[in-house]
Amino acid sequence: MQRFFGSLTANVPLDPKWLLSRVGQVRTATKRAGGTVRNHGGSPGKRLGIKKFSDQYCIPGNIIVRQRGTQFHPGQHVKMGRDHTIYAVAPGFVRFYTEKWMSKQRRFVGLVLERGEKLPRDESTQGRSRYFGLVDLNRIKEEERIAREVESPRRVLGL
Repeated sequence: MQRFFGSLTANVPLDPKWLLSRVGQVRTATKRAGGTVRNHGGSPGKRLGIKKFSDQYCIPGNIIVRQRGTQFHPGQHVKMGRDHTIYAVAPGFVRFYTEKWMSKQRRFVGLVLERGEKLPRDESTQGRSRYFGLVDLNRIKEEERIAREVESPRRVLGL
């Protein structure tokens, strides 16, 4: 006679209830085992944010703001790209402003030609600002060069 499980013999019927009462409790996994991850440092930053700040000079094509979604909306002489990047379409100085009728809900970015101008423009008194590509870039560069020479007379005299 062959013996199984110590005292059990082959001629004893193996009833599952009886077998479980002799073996004891059987525990099965109720949750899947999780693996470990190496090198989980994260992805690099996307270099978002303001690239040209207020009163900085821009030329056409310069990126002013890189953003996800529209935290800043395009204003005068700027456009928005497919990925919500705001860039300059005319030369000028950057201005961040809010519209009065929007009750400061939207922030706009625009460009002005003269450093002292404010945005939004009062179109009833100042008219609309349209460049039509007729801005003389050489004149602007010449004015900047003269302003630098006035600031530092030693450079002109060669001292």
